Amino acid sequence: MPIAITRGISPRFAECELTHLGRTPIDMGQAEREHAAYVLALRGLGLDVITLPAAADLPDCVFVEDAAVVLPECAVITRPGAASRRAETTAVAAALQPWRQLLHIREPGTLDGGDVLVLDKHILVGAGGRSNAEGIAQLGELLAPWGYRVEAVPLHGCLHLKSAVTQVSEDTVLLNPAWVEPGLFAGWRCIEVDPSEPDAANALLIGAQLIYARHHVRTRERLIAAGIHPLLVDAGEVAKAEGAVTCCSLICQDP
Repeated sequence: MPIAITRGISPRFAECELTHLGRTPIDMGQAEREHAAYVLALRGLGLDVITLPAAADLPDCVFVEDAAVVLPECAVITRPGAASRRAETTAVAAALQPWRQLLHIREPGTLDGGDVLVLDKHILVGAGGRSNAEGIAQLGELLAPWGYRVEAVPLHGCLHLKSAVTQVSEDTVLLNPAWVEPGLFAGWRCIEVDPSEPDAANALLIGAQLIYARHHVRTRERLIAAGIHPLLVDAGEVAKAEGAVTCCSLICQDP
């Protein structure tokens, strides 16, 4: 059975790292309810969910995606670009140990999992923010034995690559053309976010089902018009912390 690794919301979630957003109040009760519903959605898709305990000293720990890159052959434990987040990887690595061979990004490399978009054997990595050139080069070296090709991608105005683009079906990506160059996705059908929803490109594809934030109404209409009918979850409080639906889980499909 495929698994999903999640982590509880830290009681200090309101102290999360922010780069492109101003700090606004986070309703902790609502954030907890949203996260619980997200976990239920994963279980409803047939995943065995492993939920790690929240850490009071790690405000961003709910965003487990940034701590690892999970592939069928291995899991790469990252070295997050924000120093305050590097201790998050310890619990995530321990949770992944039974399921995957573990590899590691080493100093001075930095890499956030949210910057890593896997499209078959082509891996795009957002460069210039939380992930540096050394971390991206290390990822390429680690994954080369399995035939992966790693390419650095410039970003404009967003935190991570998967803030700007994600895969939403077998042959389709959803992207914000102001944040990432659409020409990088030749051969893919591209759906652009509604201009009024610049942060609406983040979606979580599990098998043939797409999990998507309920509040991106206009972009959802574009997905539906393209024949993609997402499973909706509330993610408004997570969005205040520069998070989204991919950020809150690590999906381990069967090798």
